[in-house]
Amino acid sequence: MPDLLIELFSEEIPARMQARAGEDLKKRITDGLVEAGLTYAGAAALTTPRRLTLAVEGLLAESPTIREERKGPKVGAPDKAIEGFLRGAGLTRDQLEERDTPKGAVYFATIEKPGRPAAKIVAEVLEATIRNFPWPKSMRWGAGQMRWVRPLHSILCILSDEAGAQVVPLEVEGITSGDTTAGHRFMAPDRFAVTSFEDYAAKLKRAFVVLSPEERAEHIWNDAQNMAFAAGLEVVDDKSLLAEVAGLVEWPVVLMGQIDEEFLELPPEVLQTSMKEHQKFFSVRNPRTGRIERFITVANRETADNGATILAGNQKVLSARLADAKFFWENDLRVAKSDIAQWTRALENVTFHNKLGTQAERIDRIAALARELAPVVGADADQAEKAARLAKADLSSEMVYEFPELQGLMGRYYIEAAGEDAAVAAVAQEHYSPLGPSDDVPTAPLSVTVALADKLDTLTGFWAIDEKPTGSKDPFALRRAALGVIRLTLENGVVLRLGERLLNPLRFARVHANMAEQRHLNASGSVSENEVNSRRFTELAIEATEIGNRLRLGAGAQADEAGLIENLMSFFHDRLKVFLREEGIRHDIIDACIAMEGNDDLNLLVKRARALNAVIATEDGENLVQGFKRANNILSQAEEKDGVEYSYGADVKFAETDSEKALFAALDAADAKIDPALKAEDFPTAMAAMAELRGPVDAFFEDVQVNTDNDILRRNRLNLLSQIRKVCSSVADLTRIEG
Repeated sequence: MPDLLIELFSEEIPARMQARAGEDLKKRITDGLVEAGLTYAGAAALTTPRRLTLAVEGLLAESPTIREERKGPKVGAPDKAIEGFLRGAGLTRDQLEERDTPKGAVYFATIEKPGRPAAKIVAEVLEATIRNFPWPKSMRWGAGQMRWVRPLHSILCILSDEAGAQVVPLEVEGITSGDTTAGHRFMAPDRFAVTSFEDYAAKLKRAFVVLSPEERAEHIWNDAQNMAFAAGLEVVDDKSLLAEVAGLVEWPVVLMGQIDEEFLELPPEVLQTSMKEHQKFFSVRNPRTGRIERFITVANRETADNGATILAGNQKVLSARLADAKFFWENDLRVAKSDIAQWTRALENVTFHNKLGTQAERIDRIAALARELAPVVGADADQAEKAARLAKADLSSEMVYEFPELQGLMGRYYIEAAGEDAAVAAVAQEHYSPLGPSDDVPTAPLSVTVALADKLDTLTGFWAIDEKPTGSKDPFALRRAALGVIRLTLENGVVLRLGERLLNPLRFARVHANMAEQRHLNASGSVSENEVNSRRFTELAIEATEIGNRLRLGAGAQADEAGLIENLMSFFHDRLKVFLREEGIRHDIIDACIAMEGNDDLNLLVKRARALNAVIATEDGENLVQGFKRANNILSQAEEKDGVEYSYGADVKFAETDSEKALFAALDAADAKIDPALKAEDFPTAMAAMAELRGPVDAFFEDVQVNTDNDILRRNRLNLLSQIRKVCSSVADLTRIEG
């Protein structure tokens, strides 16, 4: 069984595209081979900046012969029908076989497709792959029509076995396949022939090319750590940067350089971001002081001076970059210490969304909501409003303009420099969190308050202008915002009735949406100029008792508020199902709890769902659900048939059997436990009390016929079933449990 080696050699492939390209090459080639009948034992894709490589082991030497039997028309069918069948099968009439069937004599054709050599199949599959490769971006060059990410120079394609290696003949846009490749661009540029993957990898290593991206990354990280350790320092871990740098070099040479003394007092995050974004440098930190004091760079070649010239050039460019960062930092500090509020005022000229007004108006909404949420979270209302008004001030700073990824972090530095309390400053950095399912959730009351206000304003704002996520599209990251609210609420134990808290921000957003529309009309000259004051509108909104009337919302706007809030709560519940799925809680269990009162309190809802999930996982809980459904079905059918509701009058004096009497007693005992447990939000106790009904309910259905001929007994038993439904339904809507 031969092995296949493919290499597509080109100009430098962007690092961000290499891993995906390797997987695409592997999938398209192996899928094509299998589809053509060539199976294989294993395949691996490897990438460097200049080559995509695929090694396939244990490939069949040729595709197997395939025999296919086709049923044709009846014997005696019109000639045209028979001729059409023959054309499709590629046979002549004398090659057909007549067979008797229950429907009469029928023609059958046996079609044999002989196997084809692996080389021919590989050539077809590889050519189709090259011509249709799914690069995110591609280019044409020269006079050819083929597109590739960068100019393609050569194609290596060989099949090798014990007898030796053979080139798979192939030509694509004038590029003929062969058995040669080239080494490092500068250190070993000559081409050389290879006979197998092992020979290929070994010769590339001698030609200063490390084929495996994982091996390059490991080499870079180990050398960087050793250099830093020798100087009493440590490398700042950055896996994304490591992967990117490993995709920039074929022969990594790790060098450590100095940062000029004048830049060492810059915040470490500024140094780290500047070096990473502009130079692809790793930061080297002093563990005793936390300062970034040196940098690691990775060259793509060895030099006679051991990288001294490369380091000198890098340090010169880095100094220029850091001089800009220092200028931004010092300018921003002067502004923060003199009047940080001017940055917030500057946001009056920055549009957040053309239908939701400016960033300043959004800050007004967040501040108003933060003041409202503060008592619920346990924060001071004045501090919460102040923190909300300062949290986004750094968006106007020069540093954040240059490095947007530092928003919030720089705000923390600047707010502290302005003399504000550290807890207020921390809000600037923490209120954006959590940004994803693995991101840390803030725990400080002020940060939690403003983070909730920020995310709730985002959600209500886009709901107000009907910009909801659709399908896989979520351009404003509203699913992430909803998950953030869920995690902030659950992980901090915030008792928050969301349905009540969504009304005011929804109305504020509508006011600012109307104002944004008014400004647009004013700017277009459609109406006379009318000064719009967003702060005044927000103040009226906060002070109003009848907020809808005071804000003069239209009748139509007021009429659909409940619908919008209900729709948004449904969105939260959908996100909650996704969040709890990782805990193993099924969606139907959550639905059973959502159907209960208080479902806009996410903490309450999750406590109920977890308790119900624990009970359903037991044999008693599972069987009780089946007993409940049986009782509910019998009762529903009887109520529909009789046209009455059996919900009153079950009396133990009409009980005939011991199991019937025991069920009366068990229901009374369960009700006595469940009611106080629910009031105390002790759902495990309530669920356990419900599960204890399993035995009495099972015994009742084994011994008792509900629909007996005795009308008095039948009504009493139906009312008893109603009591089962009432007691169980006080805990969760068990009708929504599947199975």
